[in-house]
Amino acid sequence: MKILFALASPILLSCQKQVAPGQLNAAKKEALVKTQSAAKAAETWETVLDNSSFDNYTAFEGAWNYLYPWGSDHNGTARMYGSTSDHNHIYLNGGTLTIKAARINWNEGNSSSDPYLPIRYHSGAVHAKAQVLINDQFPNWEVKGDFQAPSVGGSWPAFWLTAVNSWPPESDILEFKGNATNWQNTFRTPQDVSSILTNVSSPGNWHNYRVWITKVSATDVNIHYYIDGNWTGMHVANFVGKPMYIIINLQMEGSSGGNGPSGDTYYSAKNIYVGRTRAW
Repeated sequence: MKILFALASPILLSCQKQVAPGQLNAAKKEALVKTQSAAKAAETWETVLDNSSFDNYTAFEGAWNYLYPWGSDHNGTARMYGSTSDHNHIYLNGGTLTIKAARINWNEGNSSSDPYLPIRYHSGAVHAKAQVLINDQFPNWEVKGDFQAPSVGGSWPAFWLTAVNSWPPESDILEFKGNATNWQNTFRTPQDVSSILTNVSSPGNWHNYRVWITKVSATDVNIHYYIDGNWTGMHVANFVGKPMYIIINLQMEGSSGGNGPSGDTYYSAKNIYVGRTRAW
């Protein structure tokens, strides 16, 4: 969710340390599926966050925190609101989390985060209490969920992993920037970024977004990205031993353009799941 400027048209950008969809043949795809299925079937597989955390506020507040890990502001024009007593912008209904971004008509100053844009919306963000940490003890991770994402100009929804300590690492599982193109980005350094761009038919309908991360060396992981069960690509990144937050948020404008909607914008999530292999 860092602001990223790139030429839109290639399916993959910054093509170092990554594998494009066409470069993984059917046999390798089948082997990848079998490897992941075996890991999940093994006794060493454990669920970190099951898909019931949005069933009610007790379950939700036991598994998630309101706002970003660092507070209410980030790199767009929306300021996040939400608490145990404030569900105007973050609310649950029937196992679904909905985030609402609403335009404000008063001066609330600027965001406290770079690039310090003027606040023009109130919206919501949540982050899981569990964190992703790939290491010898937990070498495989799966993070996934179903989302109805806005794609109107000026909307900037995301489902992403980002550094607990110094940034990066970052892995964007879902990120739309005001159109139907989903960005799956891996930030190794602020300058070393790989991106997979996928056109999603009707992002406002339910789609599944998933990442499978596996440790491949003392420093590196393979990050496999998926949409609706289809493998979109793989990045290699030096994420071993670097804890990451899991965040769902609806930011506005910024990288998605400066002419955001005047009415309310909605972003919904359900069936969020996090699992991992435990080596000991």
